[in-house]
Amino acid sequence: MAAHTGSPTQERMIERLYRLAPHEGYTQSLLEGVRFMRSNRPLKHTPVLYEPSIVIVCQGRKRGYLGDEVYLYDALHYLVLSVPLPFTSETEASPEEPLLAISIRLDMAMVAELVLLLDQEDARSVPPRGMISTPLGVPMSDATLRLLEALASPMEAQVLGPDIVREICYRVLVGEQGGSVRAALAQQGQFGRIAKALHRIHADYAEPLEVGRLASEVGMSPAVFHVHFKAVTQTSPLQYIKSTRLHQARMLMIRDGLPAAAAAARVGYESASQFSREFKRFFGRPPGEEVREMKASLALLPPERVANLAVSH
Repeated sequence: MAAHTGSPTQERMIERLYRLAPHEGYTQSLLEGVRFMRSNRPLKHTPVLYEPSIVIVCQGRKRGYLGDEVYLYDALHYLVLSVPLPFTSETEASPEEPLLAISIRLDMAMVAELVLLLDQEDARSVPPRGMISTPLGVPMSDATLRLLEALASPMEAQVLGPDIVREICYRVLVGEQGGSVRAALAQQGQFGRIAKALHRIHADYAEPLEVGRLASEVGMSPAVFHVHFKAVTQTSPLQYIKSTRLHQARMLMIRDGLPAAAAAARVGYESASQFSREFKRFFGRPPGEEVREMKASLALLPPERVANLAVSH
Protein backbone atom coordinates (compact mmCIF):
# COMPACT_ATOMS: atom_id res chain seq x y z
CA MET A 1 0.00 0.00 0.00
CA ALA A 2 1.35 3.45 -0.92
CA ALA A 3 1.99 6.16 1.63
CA HIS A 4 -0.72 8.85 1.73
CA THR A 5 -0.84 12.38 3.01
CA GLY A 6 -4.59 13.02 3.18
CA SER A 7 -6.77 13.70 6.21
CA PRO A 8 -7.21 10.98 8.86
CA THR A 9 -10.72 10.33 7.54
CA GLN A 10 -9.44 9.94 3.99
CA GLU A 11 -6.64 7.64 5.19
CA ARG A 12 -9.20 5.39 6.87
CA MET A 13 -11.45 5.38 3.78
CA ILE A 14 -8.47 4.31 1.65
CA GLU A 15 -7.50 1.55 4.08
CA ARG A 16 -11.02 0.13 4.00
CA LEU A 17 -11.29 0.32 0.21
CA TYR A 18 -8.03 -1.60 -0.23
CA ARG A 19 -9.73 -4.47 1.61
CA LEU A 20 -13.23 -4.05 0.15
CA ALA A 21 -12.01 -3.67 -3.47
CA PRO A 22 -9.10 -6.15 -3.78
CA HIS A 23 -9.38 -6.47 -7.57
CA GLU A 24 -9.59 -4.09 -10.52
CA GLY A 25 -13.00 -3.14 -11.81
CA TYR A 26 -16.23 -3.02 -9.86
CA THR A 27 -16.88 -5.09 -6.74
CA GLN A 28 -20.46 -5.44 -5.55
CA SER A 29 -20.82 -4.49 -1.87
CA LEU A 30 -23.05 -6.15 0.70
CA LEU A 31 -25.67 -3.48 -0.06
CA GLU A 32 -27.62 -3.40 -3.30
CA GLY A 33 -26.89 -0.28 -5.29
CA VAL A 34 -23.45 0.28 -3.74
CA ARG A 35 -20.29 -0.80 -5.55
CA PHE A 36 -16.58 -0.29 -5.06
CA MET A 37 -14.35 0.88 -7.91
CA ARG A 38 -10.65 0.15 -8.35
CA SER A 39 -8.23 0.81 -11.20
CA ASN A 40 -4.51 0.04 -10.96
CA ARG A 41 -3.61 1.85 -14.16
CA PRO A 42 -4.40 5.06 -16.01
CA LEU A 43 -7.22 4.90 -18.55
CA LYS A 44 -7.40 7.52 -21.30
CA HIS A 45 -10.63 8.85 -22.82
CA THR A 46 -12.85 5.81 -22.26
CA PRO A 47 -16.50 5.98 -23.39
CA VAL A 48 -18.67 5.22 -20.34
CA LEU A 49 -22.35 5.12 -19.44
CA TYR A 50 -23.27 6.02 -15.85
CA GLU A 51 -26.70 5.52 -14.34
CA PRO A 52 -28.02 8.14 -11.85
CA SER A 53 -25.50 7.86 -9.05
CA ILE A 54 -23.06 9.45 -6.61
CA VAL A 55 -19.38 8.65 -7.17
CA ILE A 56 -16.98 9.39 -4.31
CA VAL A 57 -13.27 8.98 -5.09
CA CYS A 58 -11.02 8.39 -2.08
CA GLN A 59 -7.73 7.98 -3.94
CA GLY A 60 -6.69 8.77 -7.51
CA ARG A 61 -8.51 11.08 -9.89
CA LYS A 62 -11.09 10.88 -12.64
CA ARG A 63 -12.23 13.43 -15.18
CA GLY A 64 -15.50 13.28 -17.05
CA TYR A 65 -15.87 15.02 -20.42
CA LEU A 66 -19.41 15.95 -21.49
CA GLY A 67 -19.53 18.26 -24.48
CA ASP A 68 -17.27 21.22 -23.69
CA GLU A 69 -17.51 20.66 -19.93
CA VAL A 70 -14.88 18.90 -17.79
CA TYR A 71 -15.92 17.37 -14.45
CA LEU A 72 -13.21 16.53 -11.91
CA TYR A 73 -13.89 13.93 -9.25
CA ASP A 74 -11.09 13.11 -6.85
CA ALA A 75 -10.42 13.03 -3.09
CA LEU A 76 -11.75 16.60 -2.83
CA HIS A 77 -14.73 16.43 -5.22
CA TYR A 78 -17.53 13.95 -5.75
CA LEU A 79 -19.64 13.43 -8.87
CA VAL A 80 -23.44 13.35 -9.02
CA LEU A 81 -25.45 12.22 -12.05
CA SER A 82 -29.18 12.88 -11.82
CA VAL A 83 -29.96 11.20 -15.17
CA PRO A 84 -28.33 8.31 -17.11
CA LEU A 85 -25.57 9.87 -19.23
CA PRO A 86 -22.99 8.56 -21.69
CA PHE A 87 -19.78 10.59 -21.54
CA THR A 88 -16.00 10.15 -21.81
CA SER A 89 -13.94 9.37 -18.72
CA GLU A 90 -10.23 9.58 -17.94
CA THR A 91 -8.61 7.89 -14.93
CA GLU A 92 -5.36 8.80 -13.18
CA ALA A 93 -4.05 5.76 -11.27
CA SER A 94 -1.00 3.51 -10.85
CA PRO A 95 -0.21 0.12 -9.25
CA GLU A 96 1.42 2.01 -6.36
CA GLU A 97 -1.57 4.32 -5.91
CA PRO A 98 -4.67 2.81 -7.51
CA LEU A 99 -7.92 4.66 -8.02
CA LEU A 100 -10.24 3.72 -5.15
CA ALA A 101 -13.86 4.88 -5.11
CA ILE A 102 -17.40 4.04 -4.09
CA SER A 103 -20.43 4.34 -6.37
CA ILE A 104 -23.94 4.71 -4.92
CA ARG A 105 -26.92 4.29 -7.25
CA LEU A 106 -29.57 6.93 -6.64
CA ASP A 107 -32.85 5.51 -5.37
CA MET A 108 -35.18 8.05 -6.96
CA ALA A 109 -38.08 7.23 -4.63
CA MET A 110 -35.92 7.98 -1.60
CA VAL A 111 -34.53 11.13 -3.24
CA ALA A 112 -38.05 12.36 -4.02
CA GLU A 113 -39.03 11.82 -0.40
CA LEU A 114 -36.02 13.82 0.80
CA VAL A 115 -36.66 16.61 -1.70
CA LEU A 116 -40.20 16.98 -0.35
CA LEU A 117 -38.77 17.53 3.14
CA LEU A 118 -36.48 20.32 1.95
CA ASP A 119 -37.33 23.92 1.17
CA GLN A 120 -37.43 24.15 -2.63
CA GLU A 121 -37.07 27.92 -3.06
CA ASP A 122 -33.37 28.01 -3.90
CA ALA A 123 -33.66 24.93 -6.13
CA ARG A 124 -36.02 26.69 -8.51
CA SER A 125 -33.62 29.58 -9.07
CA VAL A 126 -30.70 27.36 -10.17
CA PRO A 127 -30.60 25.78 -13.64
CA PRO A 128 -30.56 22.00 -13.10
CA ARG A 129 -27.78 19.95 -14.67
CA GLY A 130 -27.55 16.25 -15.37
CA MET A 131 -23.98 15.95 -14.11
CA ILE A 132 -22.27 17.92 -11.35
CA SER A 133 -18.87 17.83 -9.64
CA THR A 134 -19.03 19.34 -6.17
CA PRO A 135 -16.59 19.72 -3.23
CA LEU A 136 -16.48 16.90 -0.70
CA GLY A 137 -17.03 18.47 2.72
CA VAL A 138 -16.44 17.03 6.20
CA PRO A 139 -20.03 15.78 6.76
CA MET A 140 -19.97 13.87 3.44
CA SER A 141 -16.50 12.44 4.17
CA ASP A 142 -17.60 11.28 7.63
CA ALA A 143 -20.76 9.65 6.25
CA THR A 144 -18.77 7.90 3.51
CA LEU A 145 -16.30 6.50 6.06
CA ARG A 146 -19.16 5.23 8.22
CA LEU A 147 -20.70 3.55 5.17
CA LEU A 148 -17.41 1.84 4.29
CA GLU A 149 -17.06 0.64 7.88
CA ALA A 150 -20.61 -0.73 7.90
CA LEU A 151 -20.07 -2.52 4.58
CA ALA A 152 -17.26 -4.58 6.12
CA SER A 153 -19.86 -6.45 8.23
CA PRO A 154 -22.93 -8.28 6.86
CA MET A 155 -25.00 -7.36 9.93
CA GLU A 156 -23.94 -3.69 9.97
CA ALA A 157 -24.47 -3.46 6.20
CA GLN A 158 -28.04 -4.70 6.64
CA VAL A 159 -28.90 -2.69 9.75
CA LEU A 160 -26.94 0.55 9.31
CA GLY A 161 -26.15 0.71 5.59
CA PRO A 162 -29.50 1.94 4.22
CA ASP A 163 -29.70 4.78 6.75
CA ILE A 164 -26.15 5.92 5.94
CA VAL A 165 -26.95 5.87 2.19
CA ARG A 166 -30.01 8.01 2.95
CA GLU A 167 -27.80 10.43 4.90
CA ILE A 168 -25.34 10.64 1.98
CA CYS A 169 -28.22 11.48 -0.39
CA TYR A 170 -29.35 14.15 2.07
CA ARG A 171 -25.79 15.58 2.20
CA VAL A 172 -25.82 15.81 -1.60
CA LEU A 173 -29.13 17.69 -1.57
CA VAL A 174 -28.01 20.24 1.04
CA GLY A 175 -24.40 20.55 -0.15
CA GLU A 176 -22.61 23.44 -1.81
CA GLN A 177 -24.33 22.85 -5.15
CA GLY A 178 -27.43 21.41 -3.52
CA GLY A 179 -29.82 23.85 -5.20
CA SER A 180 -28.82 22.63 -8.64
CA VAL A 181 -28.78 19.00 -7.58
CA ARG A 182 -32.17 19.26 -5.93
CA ALA A 183 -33.72 20.93 -8.96
CA ALA A 184 -32.32 18.16 -11.15
CA LEU A 185 -33.40 15.33 -8.88
CA ALA A 186 -36.84 16.84 -8.32
CA GLN A 187 -37.24 16.71 -12.13
CA GLN A 188 -38.77 20.17 -12.35
CA GLY A 189 -39.86 21.94 -15.52
CA GLN A 190 -38.18 21.29 -18.86
CA PHE A 191 -35.37 19.32 -17.22
CA GLY A 192 -37.93 16.94 -15.76
CA ARG A 193 -39.39 16.27 -19.19
CA ILE A 194 -35.96 15.50 -20.64
CA ALA A 195 -35.16 13.29 -17.63
CA LYS A 196 -38.34 11.33 -18.35
CA ALA A 197 -37.27 10.87 -21.99
CA LEU A 198 -33.78 9.73 -20.92
CA HIS A 199 -35.20 7.11 -18.59
CA ARG A 200 -37.50 5.92 -21.38
CA ILE A 201 -34.52 5.54 -23.76
CA HIS A 202 -32.53 3.75 -21.08
CA ALA A 203 -35.37 1.28 -20.45
CA ASP A 204 -36.39 0.67 -24.08
CA TYR A 205 -33.17 1.18 -26.08
CA ALA A 206 -33.75 -2.07 -28.05
CA GLU A 207 -37.15 -0.86 -29.31
CA PRO A 208 -37.65 1.47 -32.30
CA LEU A 209 -37.33 4.96 -30.80
CA GLU A 210 -38.49 7.89 -32.91
CA VAL A 211 -37.37 11.31 -31.72
CA GLY A 212 -40.70 12.87 -32.70
CA ARG A 213 -42.60 10.37 -30.59
CA LEU A 214 -40.24 10.85 -27.62
CA ALA A 215 -40.83 14.60 -27.85
CA SER A 216 -44.58 14.08 -28.02
CA GLU A 217 -44.55 11.76 -25.01
CA VAL A 218 -43.04 14.50 -22.83
CA GLY A 219 -45.25 17.26 -24.27
CA MET A 220 -42.67 19.09 -26.39
CA SER A 221 -42.38 19.98 -30.04
CA PRO A 222 -39.44 18.23 -31.79
CA ALA A 223 -37.54 21.53 -32.10
CA VAL A 224 -37.92 22.44 -28.41
CA PHE A 225 -37.14 18.84 -27.42
CA HIS A 226 -33.83 18.94 -29.36
CA VAL A 227 -32.77 22.20 -27.71
CA HIS A 228 -33.47 21.07 -24.15
CA PHE A 229 -32.18 17.54 -24.75
CA LYS A 230 -28.82 18.90 -25.88
CA ALA A 231 -28.69 21.31 -22.93
CA VAL A 232 -28.88 18.34 -20.53
CA THR A 233 -26.83 15.70 -22.38
CA GLN A 234 -24.54 17.80 -24.63
CA THR A 235 -25.58 15.55 -27.51
CA SER A 236 -28.53 15.00 -29.84
CA PRO A 237 -31.33 12.51 -29.11
CA LEU A 238 -30.19 10.26 -31.99
CA GLN A 239 -26.58 10.23 -30.75
CA TYR A 240 -27.74 9.48 -27.21
CA ILE A 241 -29.84 6.55 -28.40
CA LYS A 242 -26.95 5.24 -30.49
CA SER A 243 -24.38 5.48 -27.69
CA THR A 244 -26.74 3.75 -25.24
CA ARG A 245 -27.25 0.86 -27.67
CA LEU A 246 -23.51 0.53 -28.32
CA HIS A 247 -22.69 0.44 -24.61
CA GLN A 248 -25.33 -2.20 -23.98
CA ALA A 249 -24.10 -4.30 -26.93
CA ARG A 250 -20.55 -4.19 -25.59
CA MET A 251 -21.84 -5.42 -22.23
CA LEU A 252 -23.70 -8.32 -23.89
CA MET A 253 -20.59 -9.40 -25.81
CA ILE A 254 -18.40 -9.33 -22.71
CA ARG A 255 -20.87 -10.68 -20.16
CA ASP A 256 -22.79 -13.23 -22.23
CA GLY A 257 -20.24 -14.01 -24.94
CA LEU A 258 -22.60 -12.98 -27.73
CA PRO A 259 -21.07 -12.50 -31.21
CA ALA A 260 -21.27 -8.99 -32.61
CA ALA A 261 -24.20 -9.73 -34.94
CA ALA A 262 -26.31 -11.22 -32.13
CA ALA A 263 -25.49 -8.32 -29.78
CA ALA A 264 -26.36 -5.85 -32.53
CA ALA A 265 -29.77 -7.46 -33.06
CA ARG A 266 -30.42 -7.61 -29.30
CA VAL A 267 -29.97 -3.85 -28.90
CA GLY A 268 -32.06 -2.89 -31.92
CA TYR A 269 -29.71 -2.80 -34.93
CA GLU A 270 -31.10 -4.24 -38.17
CA SER A 271 -27.72 -4.20 -39.95
CA ALA A 272 -24.71 -5.99 -38.41
CA SER A 273 -22.32 -4.16 -40.75
CA GLN A 274 -23.73 -0.77 -39.72
CA PHE A 275 -23.35 -1.82 -36.09
CA SER A 276 -19.70 -2.77 -36.60
CA ARG A 277 -18.93 0.53 -38.34
CA GLU A 278 -20.60 2.59 -35.61
CA PHE A 279 -19.05 0.49 -32.84
CA LYS A 280 -15.53 1.03 -34.21
CA ARG A 281 -16.15 4.75 -34.65
CA PHE A 282 -17.44 5.05 -31.07
CA PHE A 283 -15.01 2.82 -29.14
CA GLY A 284 -11.97 3.21 -31.40
CA ARG A 285 -11.64 -0.46 -32.35
CA PRO A 286 -13.86 -3.19 -33.87
CA PRO A 287 -16.15 -5.25 -31.63
CA GLY A 288 -14.01 -8.41 -31.55
CA GLU A 289 -10.85 -6.51 -30.63
CA GLU A 290 -12.61 -4.42 -27.99
CA VAL A 291 -14.10 -7.52 -26.33
CA ARG A 292 -10.74 -9.40 -26.38
CA GLU A 293 -8.94 -6.44 -24.84
CA MET A 294 -11.52 -5.97 -22.09
CA LYS A 295 -11.69 -9.69 -21.28
CA ALA A 296 -7.90 -9.86 -21.06
CA SER A 297 -7.68 -6.85 -18.75
CA LEU A 298 -10.53 -8.16 -16.59
CA ALA A 299 -9.51 -11.81 -16.55
CA LEU A 300 -9.66 -12.08 -12.76
CA LEU A 301 -13.18 -10.69 -12.46
CA PRO A 302 -16.27 -12.89 -12.10
CA PRO A 303 -18.89 -12.41 -14.86
CA GLU A 304 -21.16 -10.06 -12.93
CA ARG A 305 -18.28 -7.66 -12.29
CA VAL A 306 -17.19 -7.77 -15.91
CA ALA A 307 -20.74 -6.75 -16.82
CA ASN A 308 -20.71 -3.85 -14.40
CA LEU A 309 -17.37 -2.61 -15.64
CA ALA A 310 -18.36 -2.89 -19.29
CA VAL A 311 -21.19 -0.44 -18.74
CA SER A 312 -19.77 1.92 -16.16
CA HIS A 313 -15.98 1.96 -15.99
